[in-house]
Amino acid sequence: MEFALLSVPLLLMLLGVVEFGRMYWTQHVLEEIANAGARCIGVLQSGCTKNGAYDSANTISYISGRAAIGGIPLTSANIVVNNNTSCSGLTGFSSVQVTYTFVTMLPSFLSSLANGPHLSASACFPNQGA
Repeated sequence: MEFALLSVPLLLMLLGVVEFGRMYWTQHVLEEIANAGARCIGVLQSGCTKNGAYDSANTISYISGRAAIGGIPLTSANIVVNNNTSCSGLTGFSSVQVTYTFVTMLPSFLSSLANGPHLSASACFPNQGA
């Protein structure tokens, strides 16, 4: 009888911890792909260029591909890239901003995560030769 009374709150707490871990992991992946995207632009890696020059469409494709490897579906609406911006008051940087709405696996149980918290990450990287 005692187990029956305690199992429901214990199970809900366990599921909440798992979902919080998934959300934290998703935030980590977003930060990693923002850093990788900014670095790709800054050093003109082949995934972010077309004929050796920066190309925003290739960059967005590169970033969304990296996100897909991490299990996060991103579209071009979730990604903002800029190859000539300032960061912390310094010019000559590339920047990437990524946004994503986290979707819980258990929306009916975890009502606080049902509509999904909005996660975001941004990164800057100095441009090659800057």
